[in-house]
Amino acid sequence: MQTAWVIGLGKSGVAAARLLQQQGWQVTVSDRGVGDGLCVQGQALEQVGITVRLGDRFNPADLAPTVRPDLVVVSPGVPWDNPGLVAARSMGIETIGEMELAWRHLQTCPWVGITGTNGKTTTTALTAAIFQAAGLNAPACGNIGFAACELALATSESPESPLDWVIAEVSSYQIEASGSLAPRIGVWTTFTPDHLSRHGTLENYYRIKAQLLQHSHHQVFNGDDPYLVQQASQWPNAWWTSTQGPNSGQGLTPQIYIEQGWVLAQGTPIVPVTALRMPGAHNQQNLLMAVAVAVLAGVDKAAIAEAVAQFSGVPHRLEWICTWQGIDFINDSKATNYDAALVGLRAVPAPVILIAGGEPKQGEDAEWLAAMRSRAAKVLLIGEAAVPFAQRLDQVGYGEYEILETLTQAVPRAAALAQQLQVSKVLFSPACASFDQYQNFEERGDHFRQLCEALSA
Repeated sequence: MQTAWVIGLGKSGVAAARLLQQQGWQVTVSDRGVGDGLCVQGQALEQVGITVRLGDRFNPADLAPTVRPDLVVVSPGVPWDNPGLVAARSMGIETIGEMELAWRHLQTCPWVGITGTNGKTTTTALTAAIFQAAGLNAPACGNIGFAACELALATSESPESPLDWVIAEVSSYQIEASGSLAPRIGVWTTFTPDHLSRHGTLENYYRIKAQLLQHSHHQVFNGDDPYLVQQASQWPNAWWTSTQGPNSGQGLTPQIYIEQGWVLAQGTPIVPVTALRMPGAHNQQNLLMAVAVAVLAGVDKAAIAEAVAQFSGVPHRLEWICTWQGIDFINDSKATNYDAALVGLRAVPAPVILIAGGEPKQGEDAEWLAAMRSRAAKVLLIGEAAVPFAQRLDQVGYGEYEILETLTQAVPRAAALAQQLQVSKVLFSPACASFDQYQNFEERGDHFRQLCEALSA
C-alpha cells in the first residue's frame, strides 16, 4: 500500500487526508501544534484509521527508510522552504500542496483560478455567484468556501452531482506547491508587495503568481494595476479590464470596461455598474474581472446581471456590521497589508474612526499613512504594531491616535469618539496579519462583529 504524509491539521489537511485514504493510501497527518481543537480533529481522524502525530515537526531524515512516505501533501500555511519539505524533495519524495492534490482528482472539470495580492476573495465569490445564477454547479473553493480537497472528496462521494466548474481562489502559497494546476481561465487581480518574508523578493513573488496564468488556457488581467500593465507584453493573448473606459490610457485595449455607467464586454452592454452594492472603485474592478470570466465561459448576460444585483459582498472585506446611534461599523479584517487597508480607507466616506494594527508586515506604507492623515478623524492602534505604527504617524506629523491593546478596548472607545467627534463611520481595517492575537483574520473579524453587536444589544 502506498503511504502519504499530510502536514497541517487544519481544514485543508483534514480534507487531504480523508481524500487520500478514500483513494487507498495509508495516511499519516502531523501538526506541530498540540491545542485542544487539534486533539479533537486528530481523534476523529484516528477513529477512521488515519495516524495523527501532534507536536511533530516533520522531517523525513528522522524516519527509518522503511516508514518514509511515498507522497507528502502540505497545507497552504506551511512554508515551501520548510526544512522538512526541502529534505523530502532532496530525497526524491514527491511533495505537493493540498490544492495540487485536489486538481489531480478534479482536472476533468474546468477550473477558474483567481490569484492576486488583493481582490481575490471578492472576485472569486462574485464569479461563483454568477455561475450559480446561470444554473451551474460551480462552488468556490481554496481560500474561500470549501478547501479544494473537500470539494474533491464530496464529488467522489456523490458522483451523481458532477461539477460544472471549480471556482478557486489560489494564493501564492498554493501556486508554489501546485506544479501542474492548469485552469481553463486564470485571473490576476492586483500585484503589490506582500508575503515577502516568505517569498524573499518581489520578482520571486511575481514569478510564482505568473505560473498560474502561464498554465491557464485563457487569462484575465486587471488593466488598472500599474505593475501588471508594465508586464503586458508577456501576455499577448490576455483579456484586460479597465474602469477607465475603452481607452484606458495604459496602452491597452481592454475587452471588458466601464463606459457611461455600464459594464461592456467587447462593446456589448452587460450590467449597469450601480447594480453592484459594494463601495469603492476597486470593487468595480473586481466586478469587471468576474464579468470577463463569465463571458469567456459563455454565461448568459441575464444571469450575470441577476447575480451582480443580488451580490452583497464577502465577510471581513468592507462588511457592514451594524448601525448604532447613527454610526456605521465596518469590518475590513481581511485587509492584512498596507495596500488592502489603503483600498478600504479610500472606499469608505470620510471622515472615519480607524482601528488598525495586529502583527505587522513588510511593505510600503507611505500612501496608507497619507490617506490616514486626510481621511481619519482618529486612529486607534492595537496589537504588536501599535507602537511602531505610532512612531510612523509621528514621523509624518499625524498625532490623532491612541494606543490600545485589543479590539475589546478599541471598539467601545471608537464608538465614544465617533459620538464626540460627530463621525458616522468606524472602520476596522488593520493593515496587519492577525497572528499576534488570533488564529486568522476571520476569527479577528468575527470578534469585531461580536463587539459591535454588543453595543446595540
